Amino acid sequence: IEKPAAVKDFDAILDASDGIMIARGDLGVEMPVQNVPPIQKRLVRACRSAGKPVIVATQMLESMIESPVPTRAEVSDVAAAIYEGTDAVMLSAESAAGKYPCEAVKTMDAVAIEVENDPTYRRDIEASRVIARETVADGIVSAAREIAEATDIRAICCFTQSGATAALTSRERPRVPILALTPLEATARRLCLWWGISCHLTNEKVDRFKMAVVAAARAVRATGIAGEDDQIVVTAGVPFNVPGTTNILRVAPCAERLIFATDPE
Repeated sequence: IEKPAAVKDFDAILDASDGIMIARGDLGVEMPVQNVPPIQKRLVRACRSAGKPVIVATQMLESMIESPVPTRAEVSDVAAAIYEGTDAVMLSAESAAGKYPCEAVKTMDAVAIEVENDPTYRRDIEASRVIARETVADGIVSAAREIAEATDIRAICCFTQSGATAALTSRERPRVPILALTPLEATARRLCLWWGISCHLTNEKVDRFKMAVVAAARAVRATGIAGEDDQIVVTAGVPFNVPGTTNILRVAPCAERLIFATDPE
């Protein structure tokens, strides 16, 4: 989104898009600069409501093309985009042609971590969670978040073919990690753009829900997200390997012996 015409027709563009990049530098050339911040906030919220990833980009740490240290205003700019709920912040010339690309990446990473550890960030994100829930999948991911936040759940594990369920879970902005399990490398790569999602390729054949729970437990233990004594939430669709059928949620132990002792087929 880099032209006033794109802002005007944003709803139609969002409907037709897999994701959105807000190019603030170009927008600031095409319209009064004071119009850009409210437009950025509005577009970020619209993308989140639609469950589509949004990138805030251009001129984020511009001074780091020549300087190893950013200006305080640039740091605040990056932080503001993260407070608004963007999925990603992007460097351009800073890393493509700048003198300090590594420092720029480290700076952006440090700002993101600091903001997301701020209680104000969590309050703002939860206050802006105004999402229409119209499908079974919407209800499943909303329930997964609420269960995870009300109990000592360590992660939400989503089995997904298309990536849609994991994307809906990301839209909820849960307090716990999201682990997307998929047999498709293209889906795993695409999901890396969404907020809070880590991807795990499932090489083993999964055609029953019990085996899905086992695969999820193995994945969270292997990645260090959870241990044998922890619990996770698993979401999936039955029948398996059919995109768009998310219809089941289970709170499951990470210990395989307990899964086989307590979980249904």
